[in-house]
Amino acid sequence: MSKTINPVAGYENQIDSAYDHNPNDAHHAGDHHDEGPKVTLGFWIYLMSDCILFASVFATYAVLKDNIAGGPNGRELFDLPYVAVETALLLISSLTYGLAMISMEANKLKPVIGWLAITALCGLGFMGMEIHEFIKLIEEGAGPGRSAFLSAFFTLVGTHGLHVTSGLIWMGAMFVHLFKRGLTPANRIRLMTLSLFWHFLDIIWIGVFTIVYLMGAA
Repeated sequence: MSKTINPVAGYENQIDSAYDHNPNDAHHAGDHHDEGPKVTLGFWIYLMSDCILFASVFATYAVLKDNIAGGPNGRELFDLPYVAVETALLLISSLTYGLAMISMEANKLKPVIGWLAITALCGLGFMGMEIHEFIKLIEEGAGPGRSAFLSAFFTLVGTHGLHVTSGLIWMGAMFVHLFKRGLTPANRIRLMTLSLFWHFLDIIWIGVFTIVYLMGAA
């Protein structure tokens, strides 16, 4: 009887071989240099697809922002000082992630973990404030079903929030990888791609803050 081959197991073995290895192993270091650019290129392609997603949601908001159906508009709902604190938290998290990457280049594991922890705390603070804002609006009767404007608002801001949540989950996974294996070539690639993702979300939020909140409250 022929032996059944599990293609998934084979694929997982290839990933383990290519990524989670001793950085002092010269043969595997060569594999790392081959795989790194491919992973980064693939992640850039993903980010471009995400740009299309956010462009679509921004365009939808731009079309629907004046359709308030007799309900409240942005000038009545948005608390700019509150949102400014949210924005500051996210921008600070971008700075601290940059410091984590500088520490990674210096091959200093503890500072990488420390700066990454501060980044995660800022991200959690941002998400906590955003969830509080959503709950407050819904309690005031300004939920996503109240008008097309609010539906577009919740969709745009919520989509960004889901991405931030994904980034925080990714950071949690990175802590596990860093504590188990340290700054291996694989973990350096993971940190770099997470850095691209996190800074991308900061750029998107600047667009949200400007177009939705500043222009909406003007």
